[in-house]
Amino acid sequence: MENNTLTVTKLTEIIKMMIDGAPYLNSVAVSGEISNFNYHYASGHIYFTLKDEGAQLKCVMFRSQAVKLRIKPENGMKVVCTGRISVYPADGRYQLYANDIIGDGIGALYIEAERIRKKLEAEGVFAKELKKPLPGFPKKIGVITSQTGAAVRDIINIATSRYPACELSVYPAVVQGALAVKTLVGGIEYFNKKERVDVIIIGRGGGSIEDLQPFNTEEIAYAVRASAVPVISAVGHETDFTVCDFAADVRASTPSHAAELATPDAETLYKLLSTDLNIMNVRVKRKIAENKALIEKYSASRALSSYENQIEDRRLMLDAVSGKAADKLKMILYNKRNAYQTAAARLEADSPLKVLSSGYAYVEKDGKPETGAAAFKKGDKIRITLHDGNVISTVDEVELNGNK
Repeated sequence: MENNTLTVTKLTEIIKMMIDGAPYLNSVAVSGEISNFNYHYASGHIYFTLKDEGAQLKCVMFRSQAVKLRIKPENGMKVVCTGRISVYPADGRYQLYANDIIGDGIGALYIEAERIRKKLEAEGVFAKELKKPLPGFPKKIGVITSQTGAAVRDIINIATSRYPACELSVYPAVVQGALAVKTLVGGIEYFNKKERVDVIIIGRGGGSIEDLQPFNTEEIAYAVRASAVPVISAVGHETDFTVCDFAADVRASTPSHAAELATPDAETLYKLLSTDLNIMNVRVKRKIAENKALIEKYSASRALSSYENQIEDRRLMLDAVSGKAADKLKMILYNKRNAYQTAAARLEADSPLKVLSSGYAYVEKDGKPETGAAAFKKGDKIRITLHDGNVISTVDEVELNGNK
């Protein structure tokens, strides 16, 4: 018996080796409810128990894995833990060394939707500066939803009652199940490329998290963000938020609310227009009264009541100005005449004809005037100009001063 006796430590080591050597225990997924949750602040490790109706399993998650969790574990939460089974020698118990914790069933869908939301938010898909304003008076609204659901009836009824001038176009989409994402994205592309509208409403009525799952996909978010037409997301009830809501330009709590956001209220518009019309009437009447008072004021003035006197005054002023202008013109003509006469007298005094009339003459040879006798010789033809005519002659003899 003594040869078969094992220490506690040895036995624990053997059991641990057996468990660690079992391949199917090295990677397991265990579902259950969290209890005895304890976060160790000093080390950052997480300790908890996973239980169901028939058993309990001790679990630990080290800090290196805990910081990567996409959910915040809490007591009572139904989860699926993945990891490996091993033995902790210090107290001789087997436990789950967890490397991930995700919600079980519906919880997993919430977790996945939250993961997608955080990813898209980090990419800037939900940025406020990308949001487009809704048109104030849309001519045409595109609706992407089930053709037979209550949502489309609510949208049509409210939109047409609020703003009858607006046209609605319904793109029949599948709003849940495997085909939903494809048809929803197709509706957005249709209203952007084939049938242009002023605003798009995309959504459905309330439903479970499974029903709303198509609206929690990256495909929907990217399609909504890429739309050149403003998009209103109207998915589920007031408490339901989807990825589509965050990506849309405007989020409506319900399809009915979306119809209200997309259309102005005709009755309210009528009241506003009536108020504006009354204000305009008051202002026009006030302006008419002011202009009438001005007319009466000017009618009583001398300028209008005795216009004949005004004309006479202007005529006298014109005569005075005309007289001054005539005197000025006479003075100018007088000065010009004197200047002309002075210039004429100066020209006459300097005229060669006047010199010729005194008995002088000038002689030309070959068409050029000559001033000295040395320029001539016997036989030259000359032209002598006198005050009353010309003499054509031939030189018989040239006499220079002191010589012949």
